Amino acid sequence: MTDKHAAGKSASLSVSAAAAVLALPRQTKRLIMLSADAVAIPTALWAALALKFDRLDPALERTFAYFLVAIASALFFFAVFGLYRAVVRFMGPKAMVTVIAGVSFSVLVLALFDRLAASHQIPLSAFAIYWALALPYVGGSRFIARYLFLRATGVKRRSGARVAIYGAGDAGARVCSVLRGGPDFQPVAFIDDKKSLQGSNINGIRVYGPESLAEVVRQQRIDRILLAMPTASRRRRREILTQLEPLGVHVQSLPNLSDLISGKAQINELCDVDVSDLLGRDPVPPKPKLFASCIRGKCVLVTGAGGSIGAELCRQILRLGPSRLVLFEMSELGLYTIQRELEEVAARERLDVEVVPLLGNAHHRHRVREVFATFGVQTVYHAAAYKHVPIVEHNVVEGIHNNVISTWYTAEAALETGVETFVLVSTDKAVNPANVMGATKRLAELVLQALQERTTQTRFCIVRFGNVLASSGSVVPLFQEQIRRGGPVTVTHPDVIRYFMTIPEAAQLVLQAGSMAKGGDVFVLDMGRPVRIDDLARRLVNLMGLTVRDANNPDGDIEIEYTGLRTAEKLFEELLIGSNVTGTDHPMIMRAMEHRLPWPRMQEYLNDFLVALASFDCHRALQLLSESVAEYQTAVDIRDHVWTRKAVLPHAPGAKVADFAAKRRLSEAGKPTQGQGPLA
Repeated sequence: MTDKHAAGKSASLSVSAAAAVLALPRQTKRLIMLSADAVAIPTALWAALALKFDRLDPALERTFAYFLVAIASALFFFAVFGLYRAVVRFMGPKAMVTVIAGVSFSVLVLALFDRLAASHQIPLSAFAIYWALALPYVGGSRFIARYLFLRATGVKRRSGARVAIYGAGDAGARVCSVLRGGPDFQPVAFIDDKKSLQGSNINGIRVYGPESLAEVVRQQRIDRILLAMPTASRRRRREILTQLEPLGVHVQSLPNLSDLISGKAQINELCDVDVSDLLGRDPVPPKPKLFASCIRGKCVLVTGAGGSIGAELCRQILRLGPSRLVLFEMSELGLYTIQRELEEVAARERLDVEVVPLLGNAHHRHRVREVFATFGVQTVYHAAAYKHVPIVEHNVVEGIHNNVISTWYTAEAALETGVETFVLVSTDKAVNPANVMGATKRLAELVLQALQERTTQTRFCIVRFGNVLASSGSVVPLFQEQIRRGGPVTVTHPDVIRYFMTIPEAAQLVLQAGSMAKGGDVFVLDMGRPVRIDDLARRLVNLMGLTVRDANNPDGDIEIEYTGLRTAEKLFEELLIGSNVTGTDHPMIMRAMEHRLPWPRMQEYLNDFLVALASFDCHRALQLLSESVAEYQTAVDIRDHVWTRKAVLPHAPGAKVADFAAKRRLSEAGKPTQGQGPLA
């Protein structure tokens, strides 16, 4: 009993000493390592000579010189090979290779000294013994120190999170090493699907099978599970998340493989579960031939280049080999951000693409036309739009201007300058629209289809899809932020459902759809299965290691609060008007056959819109919107903030200013004002 107590006390003292060393400055710790080597090297040499000559005193001529050469050469090579820059706690196989190389070169220098300057006093076998003894002296001392340091940090870490790592491959082992060197996490178990790994030990930690998860979480008191499977398919990750969800443990993951390869993320960066993993649909590989016709070797322009979709379009276009990429954006900050990112990528990957950042608003028809003509634009991706349903509902005039009139002006400029392909990025909210935003996007689609009657040179097409994950205003980042704050998580309605797609996947499909355009096409992206927003919120709560507080669980962590549908919001979205749809060359892109308006009728509507918007007549503008978009029925109450305020204050000052502004807007549009004849 006394021996055990003494051993325990000795181990405790060793851990305390290691903790004290860890607290020292970095330069001091390097000096300690260097001093330890300066003692270990001559000791190993003396032991080798004693064993060879069978005497404690080797009795060599110039004995001091031998020991001096051994110490100097060993320390020199250790320094050159970076052994003193290595952090002992994180040392691995590479450090052992460095030790072997340093000792080997040191022995070689000592042998040369013996042969060239000391008359062959030491046989070669003695150098072999010296090499064999120096390795465990130098390398072993470091790994013993590593063990003590890890124990010392482990004592500090006992109050930290106990972690199970799902994935016992190379990524999992590397993450385990990183976490064990820090104070916040304590890896205690590996989980892996491979039968060959189950039951084995990695870094001293046992590997269990997935069927043991619940038991491991309970017995090991797991606080957190880390997914270390950067190469796993999205479908497989979804299956694993479904398995982990009921355990009530916070789940985090490594970045996905594409982010690791591109350098956007590092192997030791942990993040909350990517909601795209919850969708579980693996992206369909792109068809390279569909990129070539619209992008490679051409001048491509993206409107709204600083937005979520526009920026991702620019990222992907840059790598597809256009001759020039023109960024058209009205936000100075948005333009600066995407320009800097693209130029860094182009420099890093040596892409021979001219990036042209241009401030501008598609409202300004002459500016757009001048840009198209000056740079010889051949392909346009029109992503500029207002897309937030309640915001557009309360700003009717600007919503119609930006989503409809800007699309018209940009398309007219494309016609006048001979643009080859014009792609409009649309939304599922354009189908049977229940709000102004959806109706304006549907009208923008109809404008392009009508314009197609006037040309065979420019191909207009529309690409329609649903919500994109992590875009500005997306519900998912909002939910995650609300959960981190402690709730409540706000869901508009328990039955609301939406289609979701990742931003890169949506942009990739938009680019491919443009290559298949014949003129006036409406392409619809396969969005997979719709997602119930209430279920999504609950899963995010569970996967962050928390529980939902409701009537069945009054002691839960996070409450879900139902706020009611927002202004003009629908319970569910659709992608098709009717059911007339055909396939295309891509399995996830369909071509919809829908009704359209002839250009003469559309031109009348657009001219009437200009008059209504210029005079800020929201009532007339909404009436025209309802007439031109057959599926849209305007609300009885106009919700535009300025219109409703004017209704309360009908004699508010500034009426003359508003009238002057109306005439000026008509003049800027190139249309005659009142008294100058009918609109062209």
